[in-house]
Amino acid sequence: MKRFERILFYLRSQQKNIVLYVVFNLLSILFSLVSLAMLSPILKLLFTDKKEVIAKPAMSFSLEGLQNATEYFRYYFNELISQEGAIYALGTACIIIIIAIFFKNLFTYLSFRVLAPMRNYVMTKLRSDLYAKILELPIGFFTEQKKGDIISRMSNDANEIEWSVMSTLEGLIRDPLNILIILGVLIYISPVLSVFLLVLLPITGFLIGRISRSLKKQSTASAEELGTLMSILDETLGGLRVIKAFNAEKILRSRFFSTNNNLNHIRNKMNFRKDLASPMSEFMGVMVLSCILWFGGRLVLGHEAGLKGDSFVNYILIFTQIINPAKSLSTAFYNAQRGSAAIQRIEEILQAPVTVTDLPNAKNLTQFEHSIEFKNVGFSYNDTPILKNINLTIQKGKTIALVGSSGAGKSSLADLVPRFHDVTSGEILIDGINIKSYTLHSIRSMMGIVTQEPILFNDTIAGNIALGIDNVNDQAIEHAAKVANALDFIHKKEEGFQTNIGDRGGKLSGGERQRVTIARAVLKNPPILILDEATSSLDTESERLVQDAINNMMQNRTSIVIAHRLSTIRHADEIIVLQKGEIAERGTHDDLLAKGGIYRKLVDMQEVK
Repeated sequence: MKRFERILFYLRSQQKNIVLYVVFNLLSILFSLVSLAMLSPILKLLFTDKKEVIAKPAMSFSLEGLQNATEYFRYYFNELISQEGAIYALGTACIIIIIAIFFKNLFTYLSFRVLAPMRNYVMTKLRSDLYAKILELPIGFFTEQKKGDIISRMSNDANEIEWSVMSTLEGLIRDPLNILIILGVLIYISPVLSVFLLVLLPITGFLIGRISRSLKKQSTASAEELGTLMSILDETLGGLRVIKAFNAEKILRSRFFSTNNNLNHIRNKMNFRKDLASPMSEFMGVMVLSCILWFGGRLVLGHEAGLKGDSFVNYILIFTQIINPAKSLSTAFYNAQRGSAAIQRIEEILQAPVTVTDLPNAKNLTQFEHSIEFKNVGFSYNDTPILKNINLTIQKGKTIALVGSSGAGKSSLADLVPRFHDVTSGEILIDGINIKSYTLHSIRSMMGIVTQEPILFNDTIAGNIALGIDNVNDQAIEHAAKVANALDFIHKKEEGFQTNIGDRGGKLSGGERQRVTIARAVLKNPPILILDEATSSLDTESERLVQDAINNMMQNRTSIVIAHRLSTIRHADEIIVLQKGEIAERGTHDDLLAKGGIYRKLVDMQEVK
C-alpha cells in the first residue's frame, strides 16, 4: 500500500466526494438486497398450497426490529393475498422490485458521477506535479535519461495509473463494502452455512493472489520496453535527414522491430495472466456455490440448523451477488500490480533529488555592478573531474572567450554561471558574493543565453522572442528583432511576427532560427551574455548576419563567448584556453599568438590571419 501513498495523499482533498461515493454505494447495495430479500416470502406465500397464519411482527429501528424485517414482508404479502388475491400481490411485488432496482441503478450512477471528478483530479494533479518536477530537476539529470522514456512515463505510465490504480482504489472502496454487507445478510440468514462459506473464501483468495504476484515484474519490463520504443521513435523523427542520407533505415527499422517484438512478447504474457483473473474468480465462485448447495441442501433436507427451504433459496440468490464484486476485486488486485509498476517508474522522477536549489535565506540579485569571479573552482560529474582549479575574473562590460578542443570543459564552465550545475569545489562570486546566496530565478534573469543549437518552440515568432517575459509590447519585440538582424526575413513572412514556426522552428532556416534566439536574448536585455558557439553550424552568409547581430547585442554587456571559429573572438578582452578541464593559457589574441602555444596551433589549423 506504500506505493499508493501519493495517490491517497491527493485523495485527502476529496473527502467529501469519497463520503458521497461510499453513501451512494451503500444505498445501491441496500436497494439491491431489498429486491432479493423479498423473493423468499413471495415464493413461499404465492406458490404453497398451505395457508399460513402469520402474526404481525413489531417494527422499529432497533436491532430486533430490523431482524423482523423479513417477517414483516411475509406478513404484509400474506395479508395482501388474503384481501386482494395472489395475482394482485404478485403484481405489487413486481412493482416493488422494479422500484428497488431503479433506485439501485440510480445510486450506482450517482456514485459514478461523484467518482469521475475524483479520478480526473488525481490524474491532473499527478501530471502537473510530474511536469513541475521535470522543470525543477537539474540539467544533469536528463543526461542520464532517454527523452522518449521520460515522455513514456508522463503519458503511458500516467495512463496506466489512471486505468489501473484508480480502478483498483474504486474497487477497494466499493467491492469490499458490497461483499461485507452481503456476508452480513448471509450470516443473519444462516450462521452455520456462513461459517462453511467463510472457510472457503480465503482459500479462493489465496489461489487468485498466487497468480497475480508476477504481474508487477512483467508490467515494469513492459513499461521499460515502451520507454525504449519511444526513445527510438524520438531519435528517428529528430534525425530523419541523417538516417536517409546514410541509408540507415534498415538498422533503425531492425532496432525498432526488435524492441517492438519484445514489448509484444511481454505484454502477451502479462495479458494472459490479467485475463485469467475474471474467469478464474468466476470459476472459484461457482465451486464455492456448488459446495454451499451441497452443504446447505443437507442442512435443509436434514432439518438441521433451523434452515428452511425458502431461506436457503434466498441465501443462494443473495450469495450469487458476491460473485461479481469478488471478480471485480480479483481484477483490482491484478490491476494493482500493473499500476504499482507504473507508480514506481513515475516515483523515480518525482523522488529524484533536486541538487541545484535555493538556500533557505537566498536573496534576489537585483543588479550586476562589478565582476564575476571563479575562485579555485572544480566540477565533477558522476565522480569524473570535468574542471579543475579554475581561477578567473570577468570584469563588468568585458568579453571573455573560452576556447579549446572538444571536451576541454568550455560549455561546463559557462553552465556554472547560471547554476545549471553547482560547483564541486571552490566558489563563483558575483560582485563578491557567492552565487548560491542568490535565488536561481534572479541569477538567470540577469543572463541571456544563446546556444549552439537554436532552441525554439511550436509557437509564433513573437511568442518565441518573448519567451519567459510577461506583458511585452509589439514595439519591444520588433526592436529586439531589428537588433538581431531578423526584421527583414520576418517581414517577408505572410503573417509576420504571428507566423507559426513549427516544431523546433522547423519552418525556418538555421540562420533564421539562430537570429530569433538572439532576438529573445536582446528582448530580455540582460547585463550578462553567454554565447555557446552560436555561429559554428551556419553557412558564411548566415554567420555574417548572426555575428553582426551578436556584436550589436554584446555592446555594453559582460559576455562569455564559446567559439570554435576563432575569427569571431579575436577582439575579446581576454581569451581563456582550456585543456583537460584546466586553464592552459590566457591573454589577448595577439599575446597568445606571440606565445606560440596551444592557441597558436588552433589558429594555424583554422588559418586565421
